[in-house]
Amino acid sequence: MKIEALLGDITTQQVGAVVNAANSSLLGGGGVDGAIHRAAGPELLEECLQLRRTELPDGLPVGEAVPTAGYRLPARWIIHTVGPNAHRGQTDPGLLAACFTSSLQVAADLRVPTVAFPAVSAGAYGWSADTVARIGVDAVRTFAARQEVRDGQQVCGPTVTDVGEATLTEVRFVLFDEEVLAAFAAALG
Repeated sequence: MKIEALLGDITTQQVGAVVNAANSSLLGGGGVDGAIHRAAGPELLEECLQLRRTELPDGLPVGEAVPTAGYRLPARWIIHTVGPNAHRGQTDPGLLAACFTSSLQVAADLRVPTVAFPAVSAGAYGWSADTVARIGVDAVRTFAARQEVRDGQQVCGPTVTDVGEATLTEVRFVLFDEEVLAAFAAALG
C-alpha cells in the first residue's frame, strides 16, 4: 500500500473517500469538519441528521467511523471519525489509533482504492502533531500488513479468505501546515 503525506486541502482530493475529523454530533464544526461540511453542501448535513435520528441517536463514539456520501466533494465517500480530545482527558493512544483503523476498515468495506486522512485530533483536540503522525502512520502500516493479499488470498492470522484483489491501495495524509507535514514526513521515515 502506498502511504504519503502532503500539504493541501482535503476537500479537493481526488480520492475514493476522505476522512472527516468530526465531532460526535456529526453536525459540522470547526477546522476540517467545518470545511468538509461547507464543501460537501447541505445534503451532507441532512444525511448526518438522518444518521442521528436512526442509527446514532447518542452521536458517534470516539474511535469509531461511519460513512456518508461525498455529495459535492470530488470524493465519493466521507468517512466520519471522532478523535479523542486531550483537553477533555481523552489521552489514550488506543482511541486515536482506533480512529485510523476503523476509518480504514470502512474504506476497505466500501472498496475504495484511495483514502485521504487529516491529522485527526491534532490542533484543537490537543494532541501533538508528532504523536498523531506516529500513531496514524503506525495504524495505517499495521492495517496494511493485516490486509496483505497474496494471489487473491487475504491472510488475517490463521484465517485465509479468497477475496480477490485488494482495493485499498493508497492512503494520503493531507495536512494543513508545514509543521504537521514535517511530523508526518518524519513518521513515514
